[in-house]
Amino acid sequence: MKKGQLGFLTSTHVVNDLYQGFVPALLPYLASERHYSYAATTGITLAATGLSSVVQPVFGAIADRRYRGWLIPAGFVVAAVGIALSGPADNYVLTWLAIALSGIGVAAYHPPATNAARAAGGSSQQAMSWFSVGGTVGGSLAPPLVTLVVGATGLSGTWLLATPALVMAVLWALSGPWMRARGHTPARPVVRPAGEAAVRSAHRDDWRAFGRLAAATVCWSVPYVTTTSFLSLYITRDLDGSKVFAAVVLTTFTAAGAVGTVAGGWIADRWGRLVPVRIGYVLALPALGGLILAPNPVVAEVCTMAFGLSMFLPFAPQVTLAQDYLPNRPGTASGVTLGLAMSVGGLLSPLFGMLADARGLTTTLTGMLVVLVAACALALRMRDRDLSTEPPTGGQSPGPGGGGDGAGGGRHGHDDPDAPQVHTLVSGG
Repeated sequence: MKKGQLGFLTSTHVVNDLYQGFVPALLPYLASERHYSYAATTGITLAATGLSSVVQPVFGAIADRRYRGWLIPAGFVVAAVGIALSGPADNYVLTWLAIALSGIGVAAYHPPATNAARAAGGSSQQAMSWFSVGGTVGGSLAPPLVTLVVGATGLSGTWLLATPALVMAVLWALSGPWMRARGHTPARPVVRPAGEAAVRSAHRDDWRAFGRLAAATVCWSVPYVTTTSFLSLYITRDLDGSKVFAAVVLTTFTAAGAVGTVAGGWIADRWGRLVPVRIGYVLALPALGGLILAPNPVVAEVCTMAFGLSMFLPFAPQVTLAQDYLPNRPGTASGVTLGLAMSVGGLLSPLFGMLADARGLTTTLTGMLVVLVAACALALRMRDRDLSTEPPTGGQSPGPGGGGDGAGGGRHGHDDPDAPQVHTLVSGG
């Protein structure tokens, strides 16, 4: 495990997903200052996550063809620009477009960064959980930062929220010369010449198993996106809590998710990846039920903590499981399970917004229980896949830039000549 490389990547993940977390944190301010309906509010969520879910597979395919380290800083910088422009925008369409730009930046970041993190962590599930937890930490920091900045300056001050990305971009640019000054020679991934046949993996892509996992990921995404979109509004409107307390509850959710992510990796290393996946989905049901039935904001916060913990137990194991299902396409696999998981629910968010306008938030959140039941059923049908013990099958021709486990796609990904090394990452590829 290359701890320095993994630590640096994790810090970029904190920054990138900070901008993903800013969107639900901004929704109460947008709804109150601009008088958005629930449908209009979830339309903003659609801008951030729905469009991201459409372009995410494209960036995954790009990452499979060739490692492009520059997409990592470009992703979080574009995300920051979108958030910065969302506040000063004086109408709904401009706000929507700014948030959509931010979502595209978030989507561009995930596939190359996840491939690189898998290469740095090797076969350790715990390593991937630490990288994943960077995203949930970023999400947990978003509500208090929005409360601090927007609460003091109003929506016109969202440009200040771009500061973390600008600082990280400078650190990224300086890290290459700093590593070379220490005597390290930047290594560049091997690029296959145009027209060269793709290298065949010793293992076939298991599309059926991956499809089942992807379906479970979608069933995870819908309640996740819907809950984060409505949680602050549920606390303030249905339970009569303050905006500050609503921000605390949203932070509690993402902070508990960070703990769940680390715990999921720890459990997976000891008892297998399917254990935290199944436990997480099952425990999420009573936690969400408690949130729906909560009589006051304090009880809601406790239930939110349990819900965040359980929802993120499967997170890191699902990423490595997906990459082992598709050893020839690690970028596509990680793009779906890590990036698409956070965004595909946004495609349905306007429908749930209309349901909330018609029937209320309690009814809408109750509908999420049905979706979680489907996720539980899919999780119980999953099977593990260990490429280190599975006999080779001769493989199939992978997608462009395939080549086995590629950039950490399998348990031996760190031995692949195309696997991004620490010097490549630090210098931005």
